[in-house]
Amino acid sequence: MFQRWQCWLAMQQVLDNLNELPTCTGAKDIDLIFLRGIMESPIVRSLAKAHERLEEVKLEAVRDNNVELVSEILEDISPLASRDDSAAELSRILKEPHFQSLLEAHDKVASKSYEPPPGGSEANHGVPAAPQAVQADAVRMIGIRKKAGEPLGVTFRVENSDLVIARILHGGMIDRQGLLHVGDIIKEVNGKDVGSNPKELQDMLKSCCGGITLKILPSYRDAALPQQVYVKPHFDYNPASDTLIPCKEAGLSFSRGDVLQIVNREDPNWWQACHVVGGSTGLIPSQFLEEKRKAFVRRDWEGSGVLCGTISGKKKKKMMYLTARNAEFDRHELQVYEEVARVPPFQRKTLVLIGAQGVGRRSLKNRLMVLNPTRFGTTVPFTSRRPREDEKDGQSYRFVSRTEMELDVKASRYLEHGEYEGNLYGTKIDSILEVVQTGRTCILDVNPQALKVLKTPEFMPYVVFIAAPELDTLRAMHKAVVDAGITTKLLTDTDLKKTVDESGRIQRAYSHYFDLTIVNDNLDKAFEQLQAAVDRLCTEPQWVPVSWVY
Repeated sequence: MFQRWQCWLAMQQVLDNLNELPTCTGAKDIDLIFLRGIMESPIVRSLAKAHERLEEVKLEAVRDNNVELVSEILEDISPLASRDDSAAELSRILKEPHFQSLLEAHDKVASKSYEPPPGGSEANHGVPAAPQAVQADAVRMIGIRKKAGEPLGVTFRVENSDLVIARILHGGMIDRQGLLHVGDIIKEVNGKDVGSNPKELQDMLKSCCGGITLKILPSYRDAALPQQVYVKPHFDYNPASDTLIPCKEAGLSFSRGDVLQIVNREDPNWWQACHVVGGSTGLIPSQFLEEKRKAFVRRDWEGSGVLCGTISGKKKKKMMYLTARNAEFDRHELQVYEEVARVPPFQRKTLVLIGAQGVGRRSLKNRLMVLNPTRFGTTVPFTSRRPREDEKDGQSYRFVSRTEMELDVKASRYLEHGEYEGNLYGTKIDSILEVVQTGRTCILDVNPQALKVLKTPEFMPYVVFIAAPELDTLRAMHKAVVDAGITTKLLTDTDLKKTVDESGRIQRAYSHYFDLTIVNDNLDKAFEQLQAAVDRLCTEPQWVPVSWVY
């Protein structure tokens, strides 16, 4: 205890002497500033606190003869080991070499004395009263060096008429030097009062170069450790057009699907991030701020029916539903950032093709399976209708009774299901897992809302959106298919326009699920892009949702 107070007293005396040091000593101002900075450093203060806590804590072993104790226990329970399983298990554990070594090490440490040698009784007399702790608002002089035109990487806010450091950008000049912290109050720059206008202070610092002396009131806030957090944004961002960002020059632009590393999340509204491919750190809107902003923007879902992609007509009426969990998923549709992790190459369990009717999903799916039968497979849909004469169960359909199918639907065993001409049709979840268990990737051509169920570690989907081309291109593609005799179904301009509009609605509503978007303006080219993408999954590292890894 006496040594602890001596440490505090010595530190306090040095600080007092520095403040009262006469100018005739010959000491350089920069040396005094450096020494004062060390004595007031949060690190030095933390070391003193750690020393104090270690002095107060006294650890003592309960006993130092545990090896003998265990030997006695083994003698007592040895007769029971043959009759009682618990006694046999305990005996086996106590005889383990690792457990025996642990007891021996413990006894050796416990038998030694770590007490300091006793001092004279008079040493405890006259212990001085505890000194007052160093005041947190003690003025400090900080010297930094700045190149002409180099940004400081710091922003300020006004607090009680003082200019306070609001944030320090990760990797910036101030962050690299480590002399200033968030919460420090700036009082003077090169002997000039800074006032209370953040812009004037920024301009003042921007015009300085070389050595800069700052007078501050330190906050002594410990710097936060850098966090290894990576996110994939589901929106585009340009700070130049953001009216809320406190400093447009400090903003970081990114595009939907980029991978960003979050280096600081202390500010509830503005995170600091950088691109994983390289580049400087900048400000991006936080999850909270962007959710708040997007919550007031109306989603473009009108006109899409009960389910996006459902088409109703006079000859055909198809109502699609998903599992009972959809009501829960719909409450969490707003997507801003998705936390991701980098993993080695691997084959995805499912390949999900999403798109409007008539964009070529089925053609791409069939071509993949024909060319790669050992790598890709697909499910066989279930139906409640009776098989026709030329149909066999398990080929085109799996035939079950309506009662059985309704019970499975109620038990949420179907990924999706619907009714057509009085018969039920659907994709069973177990049938997906059956394909996966054979070591193949299951290709699914499903409704977009099924993505809410599929995007889990159980299915690990790679989601490809097959987008419709422009109306003129789609019209020419349809004419070529009809002329080649591939189809006899003629589509009107109204039908083609519905496909284009539906494709746009799906993209706006579900783009946060997509790993890849392919515009199908040429089937051969679209297939080459799809084949190349799935090949890369097995040869290049991937960024996947962090929930798939941990």
